[in-house]
Amino acid sequence: MSPELQGIRDFLVQCVPFDQLSEAQLEQLVGAIVISYHRRGHVFHAAGDEGGLRILRSGAAELRSQDDSLLDRFGERVGFDLKGLELEQSGVRATLIEDSLIYRLPEESYRALRKKDRDFDRFFHSQRSRRMRRAGMYESGSEEMMQQVGDLMTRNLLVVAPTTSIQQTALLMSQRRVSSVLIQADSSLLGIVTDRDLRSRAVAKGLGGAQPIAEIMTANPQTISADSTVFDATLLMTRNGIHHVPVLEQQALAGIITASDLLLARRDDPVYLVQHIGRQDTVAGIREHVKLLPDLMVQWVNAGVNAARVSRVLTAVSDAVTERLIELYVEASGPPPTGFCWLGFGSQGRAEQLLGSDQDNALLIAEPVEGEAAEWFTGLATWVCDGLNECGYVYCPGKVMATTDEWRQPLAGWRDTVDRWTRSPTSDAVMRVSIFFDLRCIYGDQALCEQLQQHMLAKAGSNTIFLAALAENALANTPPLGIFRQFVVERNGEHEHQLNLKKRGVLPIIDLVRVHALAHGVSAVNTIERLQALADAKVMSIEDSRNLQDALRLIMQTRIQGQVRQLTAGVPADNYIDPAELSRQVRGLLRDSFSLVADAQQSIKLNYRAGL
Repeated sequence: MSPELQGIRDFLVQCVPFDQLSEAQLEQLVGAIVISYHRRGHVFHAAGDEGGLRILRSGAAELRSQDDSLLDRFGERVGFDLKGLELEQSGVRATLIEDSLIYRLPEESYRALRKKDRDFDRFFHSQRSRRMRRAGMYESGSEEMMQQVGDLMTRNLLVVAPTTSIQQTALLMSQRRVSSVLIQADSSLLGIVTDRDLRSRAVAKGLGGAQPIAEIMTANPQTISADSTVFDATLLMTRNGIHHVPVLEQQALAGIITASDLLLARRDDPVYLVQHIGRQDTVAGIREHVKLLPDLMVQWVNAGVNAARVSRVLTAVSDAVTERLIELYVEASGPPPTGFCWLGFGSQGRAEQLLGSDQDNALLIAEPVEGEAAEWFTGLATWVCDGLNECGYVYCPGKVMATTDEWRQPLAGWRDTVDRWTRSPTSDAVMRVSIFFDLRCIYGDQALCEQLQQHMLAKAGSNTIFLAALAENALANTPPLGIFRQFVVERNGEHEHQLNLKKRGVLPIIDLVRVHALAHGVSAVNTIERLQALADAKVMSIEDSRNLQDALRLIMQTRIQGQVRQLTAGVPADNYIDPAELSRQVRGLLRDSFSLVADAQQSIKLNYRAGL
């Protein structure tokens, strides 16, 4: 391959989904790439377009609909297919908002690759749908990206002369607690030095501290004007691989903007929540950030984020809350007397949380403790569970919490408890263990969690009576379908004519998949991951696994969209939905999903109940 083609190949492997293609596929594509350069303001119209996939090698673009609604903005390494977009919405156009170098994969090669590679085709199909769902999102829901840099920049700058020594500069940076310093002479910006520069250009090279800071500065750094937007700054940093940009007002140095500042501007970004929860020093401060979740969930779902991703984000937030509460306790009470692991169960353990989840947690302690050591862990459990409750994760009605003695034990005690549960599977034990088997280490020693999980899998998988009891429990909640596939709704009360999608839709799938997973030693905890693992192990056919995955996704999506409608209407979110409010298509899909679950429950009955 020539150096020119090798350069194209090296770029494409940095782009999704080209990074998943084989070397042979890449080699074939590279030779077909057409390169073109266009000035800012150039417009590509879908009507009469030559087709193919265009990938931005450099520059930036925006997509707009026929009514001028903004569909998307993006920079380098992102591709767009105008003909494909035109199929969804007529009149789509792409406008370059910077001078841009474009790689175009011609229509014939692009379509041939999509036809041959299913994953490649899926990516661009879902990308097209995502962009269409985002129509109008920038104007109505993401004003943060349109904020001006001047409103976010830091004006309290650390500025030194080029002759200042490296050691003195580092000392000033430490005293001011900043990660960068600007080098200036006669009001002219000469350069910038960051923490990374001090490490890589001075310390790593053994440069003496008496040398002038100008020796290691980045001269003539990239700058941005104060009236530029957050989007402009994000694009500039991403394209150039930098994290600090000096800001100019009327061509004079006025401040500096960092990647962290841009992150803080994106209040609708889940990373913002997780980062800021980790910085809070009080429970009240954590609670203020958790209160943003309902509004943010509405934004995410309306922007086209699917239920599985939303539930993972919501779980990540609850994990962050738990971790910060534990850290605050350790800061106040001193280090733990021995190793431990904070366990999350149920929906948190599976990374499937939605709004309104209660607590299900426990403490796994490395070794038996007494006296002050035991009091340390009792205090930790009380502090964390009370803090979670204050932040909206209410106490577990069944007291499955680390504050309960039974749910705060050393590893040996937990093993004995599991042995007792599996040896005598009473209805109470089965209910508890159903929660307990969906466990995950939220904080602490992951190895302790893995040891306990392996013990649990060994005990459960070899005990047919226990598996039969779990199967019996899994059949307690049946899908809400009656004769002639009619929905079985609540007959009276507050939720008359409604379906409980959690109890009668989601939980039956979770329960039956858990039984299969425990019976065959599958260590995955997330339900989708369990189904995939069961298919990989040939315990379940690929068709059955995919059917249940699709059913779970459909029910979850319907459930979360119902919650969004409730939140938008100003009422608390719950798990009930009136099927009459759904479209005919969704009602049909729900019936199909419930039928699949009912069939899967029959399989559970045949395979495991004989053990009783």
